[in-house]
Amino acid sequence: MNTQATLDIAGLEQVYDALATAIDQAGADKSELFLVKLALLNAKAMGNPQVFEAQIASALQDL
Repeated sequence: MNTQATLDIAGLEQVYDALATAIDQAGADKSELFLVKLALLNAKAMGNPQVFEAQIASALQDL
């Protein structure tokens, strides 16, 4: 059985805070590079390109 782990609201808030801090730390001139590197590292950790592509599609909604 393949179950997918999820985050509760507190976990999402923790991740959001860490991400916001890291983006600030990277600075405006490197934030895009940081986000691409982070995305690729997360894709590798996921191990499934189709799941990652679905996440991209979800993130593009309602921008």
